[in-house]
Amino acid sequence: MFSLVPDFQLAISMAWNFTGCPLRGFGPTRFLSEATIRSGQQAALGRDIVELLDALGIERALLAGYDWGGLASCVASALWPERVTGLVSYAGYDIIDVERLGHAYSPSLEQAVWYQHLFQHERGRECLDLHRRELCRILWKQWSPHWIFDEATFERTAASFDNSDFVDVVIHSYRFDFGLAEGDPALAPLEERLAQKPLITVPAITMDGTQDPLKPGGTADHAKMFAARHEHRTVECGHNLPWEAPRDFADAILTVNRWTQG
Repeated sequence: MFSLVPDFQLAISMAWNFTGCPLRGFGPTRFLSEATIRSGQQAALGRDIVELLDALGIERALLAGYDWGGLASCVASALWPERVTGLVSYAGYDIIDVERLGHAYSPSLEQAVWYQHLFQHERGRECLDLHRRELCRILWKQWSPHWIFDEATFERTAASFDNSDFVDVVIHSYRFDFGLAEGDPALAPLEERLAQKPLITVPAITMDGTQDPLKPGGTADHAKMFAARHEHRTVECGHNLPWEAPRDFADAILTVNRWTQG
């Protein structure tokens, strides 16, 4: 999920924070051509934000996101800073280091990302295709172990998994990240720039959840990747910070907006 906060209308922040902007392959999104590669690579997600701004007639916006939305927001902020007034990112500098993912992490973290390893195989594609809701429900519970959500809350998001491109986009994303799938050739120049670990040069607040198994130890050490005004915050929650601690997430958005207005 990510949010857009245009300079001229701060009030939109709360509405978009909770409804989100649909990512490719989720919800009502669709590709205009059957020939288009169903890419989930990070350059595609970041470029989608910029093209959405263009379509909405928004010159510059404050971006806020977590998970795939945080990745997309960080990519857009790094590659198109002239379109971004500020950033709220969970967790930290979330641009993927594809080269680093080719090497092992600690066993405790490898265990937490079991689904990413599963998705490298056709068996994993089949599992996601056949058991979308069950698999994603397991991940919600593992990533946010103390968050008690009801069925209606889960189904509100789970409906977006029914998109016909969902499986292809998700599988391509994780295989590309692991260096095991080719990307969209048109995006190669952008991926080359991301591989250089570009600094984020817009004002930013980064956030961590203390019970997030995907980010053990947090991301405070990412501070060196932010070249403008930057603050790091830690919140008592799991991975799904905008849902578990919505006031903290909204406060970060409002704080960055005040910075940019001041």
